[in-house]
Amino acid sequence: MSDKKDQYELTAEEQQELLEKYDTESSTRDVGGIIGKVIFLTLIAFSLFQIYTGIFGQYTAYIQRTVHLGFALSLIFLLYPARRKTKKNSIPWYDYVLVVLSIIVSAYWPLFYDTLVQQIGGIEGAQVIIGGLAILLVLEAARRAVGLPITIIAVFFLIYALFGPNMPGMLAHRGLSLEQLIDSMFFTTEGILGTPLQVSSTFIFLFLLFGAFLVQTGVGQYFNDLAIAIAGKRTGGPAKVAIFSSALNGTISGSSVANTVTTGSYTIPMMKKLGYHKNFAGAVEAAASTGGQIMPPIMGAAAFLMIEFAGESYWNIAKAATIPAILYFAGIWIMTHLEAKRIGLLGLPDKDIPSKLSVLKKVHLLLPILAIVYFLFVGMSVERAALYGILTTIIVSMFRKDTRITPSKFIVALQSGARTALGVAAATACAGIIVGVVTKTGLGLKLGNSLVSIAGTLANSVEAQLLLTLFFTMITSIILGMGSPTTANYIITSTIALPAILALNDNLEVAIPVLAAHMFVFYFGIVADITPPVALAAFAATGISGGEPIRTGFNAAKLAIAAFIIPYMFVLNPTLLMIDATFMDIAWALLTALVGMMAIGACMIGYWYKPLNWFERIITLITGLMLLYPEGNTDIFGLGIFIVLLIIQIINREDKKGQPQQSGSEA
Repeated sequence: MSDKKDQYELTAEEQQELLEKYDTESSTRDVGGIIGKVIFLTLIAFSLFQIYTGIFGQYTAYIQRTVHLGFALSLIFLLYPARRKTKKNSIPWYDYVLVVLSIIVSAYWPLFYDTLVQQIGGIEGAQVIIGGLAILLVLEAARRAVGLPITIIAVFFLIYALFGPNMPGMLAHRGLSLEQLIDSMFFTTEGILGTPLQVSSTFIFLFLLFGAFLVQTGVGQYFNDLAIAIAGKRTGGPAKVAIFSSALNGTISGSSVANTVTTGSYTIPMMKKLGYHKNFAGAVEAAASTGGQIMPPIMGAAAFLMIEFAGESYWNIAKAATIPAILYFAGIWIMTHLEAKRIGLLGLPDKDIPSKLSVLKKVHLLLPILAIVYFLFVGMSVERAALYGILTTIIVSMFRKDTRITPSKFIVALQSGARTALGVAAATACAGIIVGVVTKTGLGLKLGNSLVSIAGTLANSVEAQLLLTLFFTMITSIILGMGSPTTANYIITSTIALPAILALNDNLEVAIPVLAAHMFVFYFGIVADITPPVALAAFAATGISGGEPIRTGFNAAKLAIAAFIIPYMFVLNPTLLMIDATFMDIAWALLTALVGMMAIGACMIGYWYKPLNWFERIITLITGLMLLYPEGNTDIFGLGIFIVLLIIQIINREDKKGQPQQSGSEA
């Protein structure tokens, strides 16, 4: 297996080059000498601070969040260059200045806490300067560590807050003075130090640290081996390996681009070698890796933000995400299988499949993930569950020498966990600016009512207005999600796009569950990573496959068709989210939806047991949609049509005589 691995896989240098090109969070400096050691020790200190407060209790909100922010800002200016093409082995003088300013700004709250909490009235003098610097530093840190899109959105909102009276029509508001704006952005918990940063400084950091410890056990390679052992011999095996492996890796990765590059460096060359077209091979990995962000139990860390934003328990969120995630990956699995059958691809040969015994020997690496699920299921707090998850990982790693977390690996995990958290901290701080402005100006409600009103103007019925509003919200979420990491993505879409769906409950006679509305915008924000023209995960995949970015993006969107359909279904009928549904309701909805995905998959690929003409593809699409919608009459009618279509397909299947036999099992 190792020889094949070397043949297929990209080198670490090639992977890093791809990550730096498409993933802003990965484009960091590599500084040596005394400064390098200072950075290393600061990263360790960052992790130790978070572990300490997780174990012994957090400081007051302002102190906890500003210390967290201070670590993040200082490290970002040391690690992330102002421009990607500048030298990455040295730090220019101005970044040292930014580090000093970051320390001063972040230390202001801990040093003057008593004065600030007792202060009555607005801010003045030095506080205006400190608060203004905080805003500018957060914007620059977000630009470097997260990317330009979120920074542009935040700047737009700041301008909107300042020039409210000059805005046209319903967008006009009373406006904020510069002092009022700075006050709300840094001296309250409604701006930079708001809920997003609070979640980053508690739940998210510890779960990112949990993922870093898991990585040190070699779990990533184990996921690949497990996926090959399970799916490698099946028809079109490598594509199914990519789906399975990316779904597993997605549970510990907060980036669809990083997931695409790390897993895809192995799976994409295998798919191409087997016979998949380069555009299709890249699309499979991009779609599967993007799906990792909607995969329970962690969901790219967005699940923990949803606890605060949706006001739901973690368990309800993870439960609600389960069936949509199953349908998403089932859809990709079905389509890769049908594509393999269409072009006559085989499974992997036996010599490329790891032995079941070698895979079973490392099955203990799955225990920490199962432990996390159990801890949360029994009602343990999210922070405590993450801490126990880290402890479980360390204990479980001791079972075998090759998975053991040694003292050196322990230190590496602390460092890499803190590094991973930098982009999240910058994103949540910057997103806090957006949330703060929306709260101060009421813009979210205005935009929501506006979308509902436009839909009402174009529609001639309540049902049409509902669907049009959902469509407008989908487009808004995809645009807002372009180029943003998962956490920032969800914060932005839930702040700006979500109010439109919630406004439906007030303006129309509908009752859309709040969690369903949050999941709707979350899904469409995530699929922006594979939706052309800005499809970062698909573009990253082409760096490995050699395919065409736009075509790979369209193929990925086609494979991820479930993500474009299912959110409508669970808003219209939340049974798919297991909301207010019995076990039998859920089981029937899942069964019919899986059958529906088979029909839709056949439509997308244009092949079932034989090639489908345009009319057959339309019929299979309609059948699939009826089965996906969890309602009795449509399910029964759709199931009847599906059975008739299946019988016709089997009777008229292609004659395979004289063609190469498929090796391995069927899907």
